[in-house]
Amino acid sequence: MAAVLRRRALQAVGVVLLVSTACFAIVQSLPGDIAFRIAAGRYGYDAVTASSAAAVRADLGLDQPAWQQLFGWWADVARLDLGKSLVTNADVGDELGLSLAASLQLAAAALLLACAFGTAAGAFAARHPGGLVDRATDAGVTLARAFPPFLLGLALILVFSVHLGVLPAAGHGDGGSIILPALTLAIGLAALFARVSRDTIAGILASDYVGFARTKGLSARLVYLRHVLRNAGVTLIAYLGVQALILIEGVVVIESLFGWPGLGHALVHAVFWRDLPMIQASALALALLVVAINTAADLAGLAADPRPRNRKAFQ
Repeated sequence: MAAVLRRRALQAVGVVLLVSTACFAIVQSLPGDIAFRIAAGRYGYDAVTASSAAAVRADLGLDQPAWQQLFGWWADVARLDLGKSLVTNADVGDELGLSLAASLQLAAAALLLACAFGTAAGAFAARHPGGLVDRATDAGVTLARAFPPFLLGLALILVFSVHLGVLPAAGHGDGGSIILPALTLAIGLAALFARVSRDTIAGILASDYVGFARTKGLSARLVYLRHVLRNAGVTLIAYLGVQALILIEGVVVIESLFGWPGLGHALVHAVFWRDLPMIQASALALALLVVAINTAADLAGLAADPRPRNRKAFQ
């Protein structure tokens, strides 16, 4: 576990340098004057003049060479200071904390739904190969790959918000506002979890050690709980870390679609207003979130792995 933590810590440092540099280069290459766009965000489009843009440029140091601005950002990150928003002048760390909490809430709800329904369906399909659930799992995986998340989100809005009127289409204040975005993210993940669970559990059920456990006279329930599910958990935990990438990518689109005030929503608005500190901080948080989830998946996989850690266990 110590080796995993060291490797992931080095990866996090590389992510900080790579993501912040890439964001800075992308924003610098965007067409238009950054100072004019920031001034429009601060004062409104009608109040933007050449003098107000020049004042913003001087106030924010946008007239400095690009390398000085980038090195300044690196120095601030090393001090754990994310700076202030160029548009609202609010502390980026405070705004990022609120957005991160909202994104984690949405991601946790989506993962919980996907794991619960996907793993249950996959386990049932593995025990009944060729049955209705098994065929439905195959169809679900095909639809999940062919149906983009934003189209699925629009379909759910039309059904549950427009026609039935039982769930809010967007927002964050209502208690039921998380259901539709969480379902949009969870449906595709649940289908993939079901397919992986089905293949993994079916392979373990056909393994020699499960057959040996049955010949020892263990009950089917004990064999399933002790040998099948625990060994399947190692693969599913690793797959959960991989799917975090898909979830993080989907969060950016789904949060904008449903008006959910998370990191993806904040990143889209920051890009529109050329708010460089907020862009870098949001992208950095998303990238580090992926590293953190993969680290947790690695550690959980090591803890769940029933195989001995070293050869001394055989002696």
